[in-house]
Amino acid sequence: MAILDALGHALRAAAAMGWEILWPLILGFALSGAIQAVVSHKQMSRLLPDDSPKTITKASLLGAASSSCSYAAVALARSIFRKGGNFTSAMAFEIASTNLVIELGIILVLFLGWRFAAAEFVGGPIMIALLALIMRRFLSKRRVDRARQQADKGLSGRMEGHAAMDDMAVASDAPVLMKLASSEGRTATSHFFVMDWASVWTDIVLGLLIAGALDAWVPMDFWQTIFLTNHATWAWIIGPLIGPVIAMLSFVCSVGNVPLAAVLWNGGLSFGGVVSFIFADLIVLPVLRIKQKYYGTKMAAWLFAAFFVTMAAAGYLVEGLFALARITPTDHAARVVHASFQWNYTTILNLIFLALAALLVLRFLRTGGPAMLKMMSQPAGAGHDHGHHDHQHHQESRA
Repeated sequence: MAILDALGHALRAAAAMGWEILWPLILGFALSGAIQAVVSHKQMSRLLPDDSPKTITKASLLGAASSSCSYAAVALARSIFRKGGNFTSAMAFEIASTNLVIELGIILVLFLGWRFAAAEFVGGPIMIALLALIMRRFLSKRRVDRARQQADKGLSGRMEGHAAMDDMAVASDAPVLMKLASSEGRTATSHFFVMDWASVWTDIVLGLLIAGALDAWVPMDFWQTIFLTNHATWAWIIGPLIGPVIAMLSFVCSVGNVPLAAVLWNGGLSFGGVVSFIFADLIVLPVLRIKQKYYGTKMAAWLFAAFFVTMAAAGYLVEGLFALARITPTDHAARVVHASFQWNYTTILNLIFLALAALLVLRFLRTGGPAMLKMMSQPAGAGHDHGHHDHQHHQESRA
């Protein structure tokens, strides 16, 4: 009976957290879908020919306008690299795709407060700049050439179809609002909205379940011992180092790791440690396995080391900068971890945004969306010409 009670507690906690973040998730993915509907990725590889600061900035902006799914980001980065894009710029795009997107910022504000969202958007560019410097200094051309040979084998990872599909953005010189208001814009937004949800829903559910279980089952004393909360200096030192390690072992990536970040923050992990944990969605074990397929074992190991160093360094630097600005959060009490079902503004907003989601899903279903969704998880090259033809046909329709 005690086991069933504990399981019920964990599931209720996970469900309550999920209900608390439902409307911002819908809002975030709707905004992301709208951006992707008007930002073309067709010429992305041509826009990223080198690792100059200007090109790295372009890569970061393109990544921020892209999907937040870690697997899709990794697949898109390889696609950019295979089509002639610079490898360092492709990695910058990959980081921005998972750390500088709208939906992540919204969820961070709700779970942990505006300081953590600010830390993410300050630390993301820092991490990209550090990675670019490390790759320029230590990554040899021969290693990159070997990685390209491996990438050209086209071994499948996850979300291959997402990366290989032709651009779905609206092809028009009209103003942005007119693009979005057009039939093509509404259709493209609905397609991106549903496909982004399909990309990350498993990570979101897994993250909520793990966070609910840890919050319900793991005593606070355990976290405080692990994070050395009674020793301020050591807690500061180990935080950004232990954060990525926990992320690797959690198997949760993208926005799904934010609920777990809230549990770790409540448990006493340092500010920099939580920041580095959130950054570390690109070194979880399933993603590392895919990078091994894409670029070979040696390059995957090199990328793991480079990413780990930059994630930890970004955690230290962000904590230092926020300390100088005197805006470091100190209250280890993420309210949403202890959320409950109530008739309040959250419920009202959830009902409003569920109606918006229903409209987007309905348009998705009426404009050939299911065929595109089926294609998204197929290996690259499997039926994409047909899918692109269908997409063009439905964009031209006035459903």
